[in-house]
Amino acid sequence: MQLESMYQEIILDHYRNPHHKGLREPYDAEVHHVNPTCGDEVTLRVHLEGANGEARVADVSYDAMGCSISQASASVMSDLIIGKTVKDAMTVGDEFLALMQSRGAASPEEGSLNEDVLEDAVAFAGVSKYPARIKCALLAWMAWKDATARALNP
Repeated sequence: MQLESMYQEIILDHYRNPHHKGLREPYDAEVHHVNPTCGDEVTLRVHLEGANGEARVADVSYDAMGCSISQASASVMSDLIIGKTVKDAMTVGDEFLALMQSRGAASPEEGSLNEDVLEDAVAFAGVSKYPARIKCALLAWMAWKDATARALNP
């Protein structure tokens, strides 16, 4: 129970003090995604450096409206992927998607979470128990994948 409380604090901290919030330039692609279930919205910009195979995430900026989960997830995601190659960032995204699809079965106590890859994103483990909230947590991640695909294939 103490771990769950710590995870809630991580989410609330990223919600109250979001990282990389505010749309910045330069950017290679911008997307706007909406969660029709609850009305959460995110406008996200991505700036890449380098060629396709070696492209690196130079910056991610966003503006978001919605619940604490969707906004905190955008903050955590941007922290995790800025500076990584697109390939490595996609791996992080895949790990986060697997966490969200675990339906609460993934846990750090059992070693079923890759904490080295997910870092603060492990705080969303409890969210995976609530199907209605999974889309909230994935909103920014799906927007980032969309923006990155557009930046790589203009």
